[in-house]
Amino acid sequence: MFRLQHGKVKQRARKLPTATANQARQKTLLAKSLLSSHVGGMEKILSGKIALVTGASRGIGAASAEWLAARGAHVVAVARTTGALEELDDRIQAKGGQATLAPMDITTDAAMAHLCRSIFDRWGRADIWVHAAFHATALTPAPHITEKDLDRAIGTNIRAVSRLITMIAPLIEPSDDPHAVFFDDTWDAKFAGTYGMSKAATRALVQNWQSETEKHGPNVHLLHPKPMPTALRARFYPGEDREGLAKPSDEAERLLQPIFG
Repeated sequence: MFRLQHGKVKQRARKLPTATANQARQKTLLAKSLLSSHVGGMEKILSGKIALVTGASRGIGAASAEWLAARGAHVVAVARTTGALEELDDRIQAKGGQATLAPMDITTDAAMAHLCRSIFDRWGRADIWVHAAFHATALTPAPHITEKDLDRAIGTNIRAVSRLITMIAPLIEPSDDPHAVFFDDTWDAKFAGTYGMSKAATRALVQNWQSETEKHGPNVHLLHPKPMPTALRARFYPGEDREGLAKPSDEAERLLQPIFG
């Protein structure tokens, strides 16, 4: 596992090869990954693929990262919480997968631009982008929404998504099979106007990108997970019986399997 932080690459086990050294070894590394088509009894259908997952520390983002890594993709996992990312990395490694950890805030343009450049320098592209980073404000009646909550929701759920599309679209274009995956919900929870408004804007943006790229790619997907026992949902439905909610791992399987086989 490697970690990207503060404009430098750090790691828990070994040093990340320099861009120059990596360019010389890239074909060899990819060839080796393709030879290992089966590990732990699971077919490595995504061997050699690079998957960038933003919002990878928990919920459907973490479950998606684990699903992709288990099928051979090298996952670049982005989230603000370093501890949760390291726990994710432990789970991925335990199943024979590989991950690069990038503890950073997606709303920080400079950090995300550096990350995209680092991915390009090392691999020359990404093949898959899964976006699962959302911000949910406290439950608030519509007339009492604060400017601070409004700004944070817009910053994470609208502006950051738009900026990430601008940065990541050129990164996945070189792939022979590029995919961008987003998750949507249509919760009707009361007092969640800020979240609902910002998610509606995100939905419109993604649907527009989807229609614009229908003929020439990349493949843009807007997926709808079933209700899951996440911290985000708990904020909107406090005291809800969580027994009947879907597991994030099951939803990752249900939603990603039809796309990636």
